Amino acid sequence: MKSFTRRNLILAAFAAAFLVAFGWIIATQGPLAPISVTMAKAAEMRLERTLFGIGTLEARRGHAVGPTVAGRLDKVLVDHGDKVQAGQLLAEMEPVDLDARLAAGAAAAAAASQRVHSAAAALAEAESRARLAKNSAERYADLRRRNFFSQEAADAKAHEAAAALAAKQAATAALAAAKEDARRAQSELAGTGKSRAHLRLTSPVDGIVSARLAEPGSTVVAGQAVVQVIEPDALWFKVRIDQGRSSGLAVGLPATIALRSAPGKTPPGRVARVDLVGDAVTEERIAYVALDAPPENLAIGELAEVTLQLPPIDKALAIPAAALTRQGNTMGVWKLVDDRAQFAAVTPGVSSAQGQVQILSGLAAGETVLVYSSKALAPDARVKVVDSLVKQPQK
Repeated sequence: MKSFTRRNLILAAFAAAFLVAFGWIIATQGPLAPISVTMAKAAEMRLERTLFGIGTLEARRGHAVGPTVAGRLDKVLVDHGDKVQAGQLLAEMEPVDLDARLAAGAAAAAAASQRVHSAAAALAEAESRARLAKNSAERYADLRRRNFFSQEAADAKAHEAAAALAAKQAATAALAAAKEDARRAQSELAGTGKSRAHLRLTSPVDGIVSARLAEPGSTVVAGQAVVQVIEPDALWFKVRIDQGRSSGLAVGLPATIALRSAPGKTPPGRVARVDLVGDAVTEERIAYVALDAPPENLAIGELAEVTLQLPPIDKALAIPAAALTRQGNTMGVWKLVDDRAQFAAVTPGVSSAQGQVQILSGLAAGETVLVYSSKALAPDARVKVVDSLVKQPQK
């Protein structure tokens, strides 16, 4: 009987110890255990702000050289990568009948010029005849008054003077018509010459051929580019920046550019233009960053990582950005109150490159917020502050 009682006591002691150990495990290691968290305090600090985006190198000014009329391409004199000068012939269209029309126009203009000279000579002769006839008529009229000639003779001389005057007027009109014909022939010749000149595709600037888009024998339409010319001294990066983080983006912001073709080098630049229209599909804003001193051997289309420097905020109440969380539609943080988690709504501001975020309202300097937790937090959950959630290797 005593042996039975002793055995029951031992079993009861073991059961009690087991229950205590089990309860301790549940309370400290199981679902009822406090959640391990790291914390930080809200504090005023200087926030260095940046914007980041991926840029593609583009030519700031590119020129698509092509014909103004449709036709067949006769020859292309340059190729991709060639350096060209302003006015240099790049390609030429087939003239078809323009050369013949130019020759005919030149002949017509020359003939019209000859007619002008002939009409001018005829006018000079008519003026001379008119002067002579007028003087003769005046002399006969004077002699008629003194009865040296009959009235019929004086009237005949007056008629000759009137006829000579009419001939002069006709010669004057003929000269004006000849000059008008000459002007029209010159205009037609100039128009044909311009049409012929438009078939000669020349470079508008000193630059480099970036694309050869058509080959001899191809039929091209008006406005179709045959050769693309860029100015190598005018390059910039087209940078895409997330709309949600683009606050402060403006012309003139300094930039550092990490080129993929030159690891370790970050040539400086500056925002030269910000597009008013963003990309509605990717939800990005577009900025163009020009290099202060472009390095050599840059390739159009090269990608780069572009960091824009925004004006810093000297005194900003900030916390680690990782402390921000969302409950439903409310943005806030978890505060540490009496070893328990309490959610508090806050109004965040700008973020810094160091992972800090500005708090505009909802927190005061010195208040403690929870940054990381070993599992999801809930209101009034028990928490335990630790230095780090990463387990240290045992020595």
